[in-house]
Amino acid sequence: MNQSLIVRGAPQEYECRVGAWDSLEEHLNRRNIKCVMILHGKDSWEEAKPYFPTFMHIDTCFVEYGGECTDEKTAELKAIFEQKELDGIIAVGGGKIADLGKAIANQCQTPILILPTLAATCAAYTPLSVIYNTDGSMDRYDVFPISNALVLIEPKVILTSPSELMIAGIGDTVAKWYEADAMISQLATQPIEIQVSAFAAKKCRDVLLRDSQEALKAMAQKEINQAFLNVVETNILLGGMVGGFGDDYGRTAGAHSIHDALTILPESHQQLHGNKVAYGVFVQLVIENKWDEIERLIPFYQSLKLPVSLKAMNMVLSEFDYEQVAERACESHETIHYMKEKITPDVVKNAMMALETAMKNK
Repeated sequence: MNQSLIVRGAPQEYECRVGAWDSLEEHLNRRNIKCVMILHGKDSWEEAKPYFPTFMHIDTCFVEYGGECTDEKTAELKAIFEQKELDGIIAVGGGKIADLGKAIANQCQTPILILPTLAATCAAYTPLSVIYNTDGSMDRYDVFPISNALVLIEPKVILTSPSELMIAGIGDTVAKWYEADAMISQLATQPIEIQVSAFAAKKCRDVLLRDSQEALKAMAQKEINQAFLNVVETNILLGGMVGGFGDDYGRTAGAHSIHDALTILPESHQQLHGNKVAYGVFVQLVIENKWDEIERLIPFYQSLKLPVSLKAMNMVLSEFDYEQVAERACESHETIHYMKEKITPDVVKNAMMALETAMKNK
């Protein structure tokens, strides 16, 4: 593992409170931003619009992002940004919109302000983008040298977001502990930054195991409670801190490599990112021979309808599929190699098949 460690701890400013979006123009004024690109989705924008403030003295260019975060889309929107001589970007939406906004902002060397409409990933918090190929498969992560200028969370917007996306976020964020621990546990000495990362990762798991059910109850009843706020901030802020302070040690290990590998199967594109990561946690735990931890997590997964197996995602793999996925998971650049176990395609394939067998009746 790479011993160098760069801390990218937080956005420049972060706020989570009812009414947070009302102060957006004030934040733009403080940054001397006069003309902004407002990047948004389709369905999420309809939900967000009632909460989005009307600007008095800011010129706006509204752009619907089109569904993907690719190099092609980044280049297309960079051209619009430069042609209209804009001086800031506001990304309103989920993870891909945040990632696309960050990618454009990095190329245009302009501030990015993120207003998340979901608590499905820590994308709003982190200075990195996941870039996809046009066929929907993942290409790479780009890490940027400048923090996001602002994260403004309006809990009321997230309260009415689809609960299955919140659940996927919980799956993705629970993985922070298992992936960080697989790497951090190998260190003889833990620098302070790593200790902060490990604390945040463990807190992610503990808060989510404790509060997820109550948070989902709040969403069902459309009434904010403390558990809901805890889960929102765990998925976004705490989740972002794990990689922010741990750098390579706090990012991803086995679970995300399994996710990345599954993206080569077209039928996996129906599955949410966090669900595939949650499944990847179980595969990683099989590789680590931590069956006790799997048993401990099964009731939690089942209470949230997170997948414990491929079968639970309605995915039936042929021998050839298993081999292809295992090969993809073990490509030299994949973070699965940060685990202390020696990882080969056979190790991954056997773990996936052992998990299917063990979960057959779950």
